[in-house]
Amino acid sequence: MTIIDMQTMRYINLLDRTSHVKTTKCFLYNNAIIFAVPDTLVARAIGPQASNLRYIQDQIGKRIRVIREAGDIGDAERFISDIVSPITFKSLEIKEGTAILTAGSQSKAALIGRNKRRYDELKKIVQNTYNLDLKII
Repeated sequence: MTIIDMQTMRYINLLDRTSHVKTTKCFLYNNAIIFAVPDTLVARAIGPQASNLRYIQDQIGKRIRVIREAGDIGDAERFISDIVSPITFKSLEIKEGTAILTAGSQSKAALIGRNKRRYDELKKIVQNTYNLDLKII
């Protein structure tokens, strides 16, 4: 069970009030707030001509992204790819409780980020979503 802080709760409520889409998945990655919503509600969350996203961005003052909610463990590669987009990686392998992300040298540097900030954020997201450790090679 993940603990949601008050700030995250405010973001979730703002999305709900703006787009009438309910979610419990909201996290910070690369200075953007990412909402994970059910597949069928992504378009509604974004709004016509991205009006909902623009409104929320104006209210919060940060970039907002909406992605499809995580499915089962077999869906992990798509979910992580959606989070780190536009950065790409070669493959994701899951073994012995660890998600191993294989990336080229440029992508690896971008995925890790300065002072390992992006890596730490992504590691926390993967831990909370799939209960897996994360390694980038």
